[in-house]
Amino acid sequence: MTESERGPRERMVFSAAQLIRRRGVAGAGMRDVVAHAHAPRGSLQHYFPGGKEQLVNEAVRWAGRYAAKRVARFVAGMAEPTPSGLFAAMVGQWTEEFAREGFAGGCPVVAATVGCAESVESTRVAAAGAFGEWVGAVGEALVGMGVPAGRAGGLAVVMVSAVEGAVVVARAERDVRALEAVVGELGVVLDAAVGER
Repeated sequence: MTESERGPRERMVFSAAQLIRRRGVAGAGMRDVVAHAHAPRGSLQHYFPGGKEQLVNEAVRWAGRYAAKRVARFVAGMAEPTPSGLFAAMVGQWTEEFAREGFAGGCPVVAATVGCAESVESTRVAAAGAFGEWVGAVGEALVGMGVPAGRAGGLAVVMVSAVEGAVVVARAERDVRALEAVVGELGVVLDAAVGER
């Protein structure tokens, strides 16, 4: 869905996710979201009666759905899907973004988790659900590639955790070497799980 196809509510959720990933929850003010989304000022109260907490949680859930859908697109784009190929694609989106736009943006789910999951239970639940949706999509893809179901879930957690950790390190260092390292080190391990008994 393009920007012009989104209604005001969808634009605000998308904008909240974009601002959270760059500024954190505290830095993503409601007025900033409205301005970024080019939405009418009164629409916040209309669409998000629960205020900023509701908007943050919806942005986090949106990010989880987005990440899960990207897994299917990555797999569909591979001539011969492999776990290492999927992982390289997951990491590659960040390497490309950092090369194109710099290191200002990260994952909105991580930002929300760090920013308020300890103090706002609904955000913690939304973040856990977002990670769960992404991990679930990766696990399903691994099973489809021949990784035993009993192993796929754990490997999916490792893959998502490695991506997120490497993104944080890359942003801190302003260098993609952490992203390159996780791809290089985990690829062989992931592919070795195909066909295990």
